[in-house]
Amino acid sequence: MSKPSKQLLAPLTGLLLLSAAATQLTGCVVRAGVAVPAPPPPPVAYVAPAPAAAVDVQVNEAPPPLPVYEQPPCPVEGYIWTPGYWAWAPAGYYWVPGTWVSPPRVGLLWTPGYWGFVGGAYVFHAGYWGPHVGFYGGVNYGFGYGGVGFAGGRWVGSSFAYNQSVTKVNVTVVHNTYNETVVNNVTVNRVSYNGGTGGITAAPTAQERMAAQEQHVQPTFEQHQHVQQAAANPALLARNNSGRPSIAATPHPSAFNAPGAVGAHGTAPPPPHVPPAAYANHNGTGAGHGAAAARATRPGGGVAVNGKPPASKADAKQHPKAPPKGEEKTAQR
Repeated sequence: MSKPSKQLLAPLTGLLLLSAAATQLTGCVVRAGVAVPAPPPPPVAYVAPAPAAAVDVQVNEAPPPLPVYEQPPCPVEGYIWTPGYWAWAPAGYYWVPGTWVSPPRVGLLWTPGYWGFVGGAYVFHAGYWGPHVGFYGGVNYGFGYGGVGFAGGRWVGSSFAYNQSVTKVNVTVVHNTYNETVVNNVTVNRVSYNGGTGGITAAPTAQERMAAQEQHVQPTFEQHQHVQQAAANPALLARNNSGRPSIAATPHPSAFNAPGAVGAHGTAPPPPHVPPAAYANHNGTGAGHGAAAARATRPGGGVAVNGKPPASKADAKQHPKAPPKGEEKTAQR
């Protein structure tokens, strides 16, 4: 058999190379037609940023409802209202009274702390100072903190102006005021936590997310003292006051005995025969500024709280322990 000539092999080789190339190109086109794009990443769940110095407390028990109380008038021009809240100690929930506080510096506003249901537990997110009010769980603390932002006042230059529509001020002391109607679209209730069974279903707004990224300032020394004094006062334990503390708000931090201190509506009497050791503060000494340490027993078994005489039996009939009907519509404005 004769061998094929080189002139015949050359065209055949070129034809085979072209066929192979066409096959490869065709395969690429087919593979591109059936390619499936990668699924989008899952949405990132929002987690409220906690201040660097804050220690999140996790408990399995939901905090009690917010008590109903009146706001003491602002005692000093420039002070900003910080609402009361339930904090946690080994003995259980205790009330940290709302109070007027001097801000760390001009231009800062207070974002209240709040309880949120996260990962099967109730976690406390501590409050902080910042140029804007951030997310505080949608909790309606009243007095300008209706669940979103703060409507109780604003900075005008280096001075703080108070909205008298929602803030109680003494006009003989505070002169920088205005009146602005606040439309509250938040359901008025006394729920004190976000998420979980029965909790508030609020999510942060775009503005609150931006505020969370701003530089924050931790609570002041006076605020820390205020919390420590509250923790050392057994009368503020929820299990002792049935959720209605006798000291619900004060005009100054730690001023639990001040004439301007107020109790919650339907305040329950303090527990009898509290051991003296229970009044010790964190340093092992007497609390001194706690209202429980300053109560004076008078004849007949009555107890004077915050310098006020006890209610008579007739008053007790008019003010039973159970909150009056309609109290769920909080008087916190």
